[in-house]
Amino acid sequence: MTPDAAQVFRLTAEASGDRIDRWLADRLPDFSRAAVQRLIDEEQVRVNDAVLTRAAQRVAAGDVVEVRVPPPRPVAVAAQDLPLDILYEDGDIIVVNKAAGMVVHPGAGNPDGTLVNALLAHCPDLAGIGGELRPGIVHRLDKQTSGALVVAKHDRAIRALQRQFKQRTVTKLYLALLIGHLPQDEGLIDAPIARDRRERKRMAVVAGGKVARTRWRVQRRLRDDRGRPYSLTDVHLLTGRTHQIRVHFAWLGYPLVGDAKYGPRHPPLEAPRQCLHARDLTVEHPITGERMTFTAPVPADFRAVVDGLTD
Repeated sequence: MTPDAAQVFRLTAEASGDRIDRWLADRLPDFSRAAVQRLIDEEQVRVNDAVLTRAAQRVAAGDVVEVRVPPPRPVAVAAQDLPLDILYEDGDIIVVNKAAGMVVHPGAGNPDGTLVNALLAHCPDLAGIGGELRPGIVHRLDKQTSGALVVAKHDRAIRALQRQFKQRTVTKLYLALLIGHLPQDEGLIDAPIARDRRERKRMAVVAGGKVARTRWRVQRRLRDDRGRPYSLTDVHLLTGRTHQIRVHFAWLGYPLVGDAKYGPRHPPLEAPRQCLHARDLTVEHPITGERMTFTAPVPADFRAVVDGLTD
């Protein structure tokens, strides 16, 4: 088979009753159910030499199912040779230390210059893994949040990682610099989050919103040269809501230093961006099952803000 040829799988059903898309996904570990459904939509699946037209069709004992997987199509996103700080890489995943100011994937107002553009230049095989605009992406960090982010290199890896994030078995530890001295040394914020009813581009603590839980521990209590208080805080994200850490601490009355969206209109301390860094990320390797922790060094801009304060 040449590198540009389609992959072909021929399978024989041993029992009847299961949906064919689910049956195929269970037997082809490199393909999610959604990927199988895309192949069915593209008429790449045949049953007993007839093109399959319905993903919901039930498999029957003795059916011969043929799956053709065409070579990956180029994605609409262009590869760009942009700097990448790679913390770890193997044949299944890449873990990067995302820089503050870099958007994870293209979107409105950010057509290029994103982490995805850089990843496609580094690893062209990501094309088509998990969607055209988000190849390999299983989670994200805000534009102005730096730190560790894991990317899947193939469909089996993305499926396994997505399952871990959904089941909340991933451990995400952040470092945050907050305005004010938190009243205790550690605590738990358990407050639901949803869209702000008055300003749709913001999130807020809203009764009836999605469950959101953030555990924290003060690392250092600091002051600026005018005696104003700040808390350098370790944060354990127990759920993964949009802007969760920023929203929770702002709601508690201790917004992040440098947070233009959720912080005070006239901040007491200037910072080049919100002081939030995804320091440690722990996942199970999607293929070997090994529990792995990746640590992203605190970037210079964050360190400079902290170094300008005193204990």
